[in-house]
Amino acid sequence: MTDAGDNSRAPRARARRRRLALFGLAVPVVTAAAGVMVARTTPRPVTKAVRWAFELDAARVTAALGAHEPAGVARVTDQQYRDGDPDARLDVYLPESAAGPLPTVIWTHGGGWISCHKTDFAPYYRLLAAAGFTVVSLDYSLGPEQTYPTPVHQLNDAHAYLVANAERLHVDPTRIVLAGDSAGAQLSSQLAALITNPDYAREVGVTPALRPDQLRGVVLNCGVYDMTKVVGGPGILARAMDQLAWSYIGTKDLRDSAAVAQMSTIRHVTAQFPPTYVSGGNADPLTDSQSVPLAETLRGLGVDVTTVFYPDDHKPALGHEYQFKLDNEDGRWALERTIEFLRKHTEQN
Repeated sequence: MTDAGDNSRAPRARARRRRLALFGLAVPVVTAAAGVMVARTTPRPVTKAVRWAFELDAARVTAALGAHEPAGVARVTDQQYRDGDPDARLDVYLPESAAGPLPTVIWTHGGGWISCHKTDFAPYYRLLAAAGFTVVSLDYSLGPEQTYPTPVHQLNDAHAYLVANAERLHVDPTRIVLAGDSAGAQLSSQLAALITNPDYAREVGVTPALRPDQLRGVVLNCGVYDMTKVVGGPGILARAMDQLAWSYIGTKDLRDSAAVAQMSTIRHVTAQFPPTYVSGGNADPLTDSQSVPLAETLRGLGVDVTTVFYPDDHKPALGHEYQFKLDNEDGRWALERTIEFLRKHTEQN
């Protein structure tokens, strides 16, 4: 377990481990793409296969997380945060002993922008709540049924809803942390950039519901922060990302897509970006290509950055979404570091 900046690499061993653990979804994506020729004109057949693979894995991981379920956590479920939008629902977890507003973690789930649900990994959210936080898990519309930037606008509306209902839901609107995993980390980082970069918000066409002073931090696990580096290129990971991006953005022409540039948070962060926790496993190909560069860019801007990365020879090899694997010591260690980060940055002024 180490911070970024360890240059003692073993390239061949690293490449071998990452091929074996490659992004979890790359294999089903490319297999489906090879077997379904109609995917040349529509991403839907591939999306269906990938969605099935992601949701199967999410169900397995959530079941394993159940062994770590804490006691004493209340919940408020299926709150519709956007009128007339059936996809816009959220769940809230908080300590049963909560008597007032608590620092609030707003978690956006992953799933390649095309799958998964707010109830996936719910025991993990309850663990965060048991540590003294109000934790909100958000649903949003998925591709290809709905496309970018619909989820960005939905999540922004969710922030407005939480502020408007802060007293009822035990939300402290002055102590908010955005968090997410995988595609949810991309979305959370994008919302944080929109909140702290007015020029970027105008470009995307979003009026942020949160002010920069309300945003105390961002927690980003295994995300994509520079889409330009993972689409339109050679290799299995790029082909997998092309399919996911096509489903989410709604166009196969990714190289010239304004959405790809807008989704690349690393291009839009400023010195006003909030304190940030960034983590990725040593067998996740997104760590070196996405998480480490984001951390380095933010540090270069003077942002307070906490990283949880691992040496290339770390065993067991930690793949995509390793932080939810709490039967593993590394997953538990990352959870402890996450809670430390949340406590440090949500202390009362």
